[in-house]
Formats: sequence, C-alpha cells, structure tokens
Amino acid sequence: MINGFLNINKAADMTSHDVVNRVRRILNTKKIGHAGTLDPFATGVLPVAVGKATKFIEYLANCDKSYRGEIFFGIETSTGDITGEIINQYQNFKMPPRNLIDEVLKSFVGTIQQTPPKYSAIKINGQKAYELARKNVEFNLPSREVKIYNLAIVEQSETTLTVDIDCSKGTYIRALAVDIGKKFDTLATLKSLQRTRVGKFSIADSVTIEELQNIGDEAIIKVDSCLEHLPCFYLPPYRLKAFCSGLSTRVDENFDEGSIFRVYVNNEFVGTGKIIDGEIKVAKSYKTYLT
Repeated sequence: MINGFLNINKAADMTSHDVVNRVRRILNTKKIGHAGTLDPFATGVLPVAVGKATKFIEYLANCDKSYRGEIFFGIETSTGDITGEIINQYQNFKMPPRNLIDEVLKSFVGTIQQTPPKYSAIKINGQKAYELARKNVEFNLPSREVKIYNLAIVEQSETTLTVDIDCSKGTYIRALAVDIGKKFDTLATLKSLQRTRVGKFSIADSVTIEELQNIGDEAIIKVDSCLEHLPCFYLPPYRLKAFCSGLSTRVDENFDEGSIFRVYVNNEFVGTGKIIDGEIKVAKSYKTYLT
C-alpha cells in the first residue's frame, strides 16, 4: 500500500476535490485527502495525502503559507476575485507612486484583523458561507487575527500590482487584495493567485497531475519528512507495544501540556504523540505493533 504525501501543483479551473479524484485514479487507491483547499481559479501547491498519511493532514493546517497574487485595481467583484460578477467600478484609478505603495504594503505586515470573504468555505450554522452567499442570504463573518510576515512587490503596471506574501494559516489573499485597494481609496479584486509554499511543500519541488501520471508513486514523500515542524521524541524500544496500544509513557523532561511530537523508535517513525499529565501518549499511530 502507498503511504505518504504528494506535493501537487494544482492547475487553474480545477477544484481541490478534482485533484484528489485524479490522484485516486492515477495511483489506483481510494484513501486520498488534501490539505488547505485552493480556489478553482488559483494554482500552485496543494499537499495531497495518500494511505496512512491521511491521518496526519491536520498537522499541516497550522503551517505558514506563501502566495504570489496579482491585484487588479478599479473594480469590485462579488467574490473578491476576477471570477466574480463586477458589482462596482472606478474609472479614474491611477497607480500611486512607489513610496506610497511601499508604505501601504508595510502597514499590513504584522498581526492584523481580517474579515474573510463571504465566498469562502467558513461554516455559518452548519452551512458553508459561499453557499449562503449564492442564495443571497444576508450574514456577517467575524473578523479574525492573522499574521503577514512579508509583503513585497514583484511587479506593477498601470492597473495591477503583483506581490509575494508570506502569511499564517487562515489568511485570505482575496480579502487582503480588497483591503489594499481600500488603503489606496479605490476598489480592488484578485486577478490571479498562486500558492508557492505550504510549510515545507514548495512550488519548486511540486509535480503537476500530468507529471504524476508519468512518475506515479515515485513522487511520494515520506510522512515524517512532511512533519518536520513538529519536534522529535525518541521512545525506548521496550515501550513500542505500549505506545501502539494507546498506553502512556512517562517522560523525564518538562514538556508543555498538549505538545505534539513526531515519535521514533530506533530512528523509525511510529506516529505522533501528545503530552498528557507529564506523559506521552499516541495521538496518531503510523506503525502497527506486531508480536
């Protein structure tokens, strides 16, 4: 059975679910999942889990991400991106001078409050926000705290600005584009978006669906190498059976309650463990103990 992650470079006009279905057919396996949904019009890095790796998708949710986005000024759309209906236009937009652009972008770096777009997968009373928006149901999404680590200009034209963004989980680049437009006292929408990184998954190391068709499981990445943002814990070999059976093991160091570790026995990855009451207990098992 194939177990591991794939670093897929998603093409435009595909949903993340479309990618999962294609991978399922190519690798001839049903147990497939993805981390960090990408909008259909967006391209770039989509981590895909295969086999036992699907257990560990949740650990990628907290990873920082990087994007390249092209912002189009002078129009407002229903979705915050170019695929939406144009609902307002401003004909007299003129790109500000470079020093003002830099000043505005700098104002977004750090911890900011952001209101997610109504066309998002956030759930409102059990329903996805975009489903309610399509039905013209009125609702409000609360703002949330996100972090922008870096926001840099790549290129600009008379009506567009292309930027590279390094940010925390939960950041909506569509909302960021709209907010940047407001800082320029104009309208804005996201013209294009490429996700260039999710944690250690980089666009430079990604494969397209077409490339995967040719190389198959050679593109598989080991599960534990995709969890390098988690610290390691080395379990004594004699505690392997206990760990796999769900029993806890006392630890000698003072770790924070609830800390998550990659757990190894003799340098073999056996799963993730969680600190509970000063002991480590299996959180997600990768290895099944065989007597």
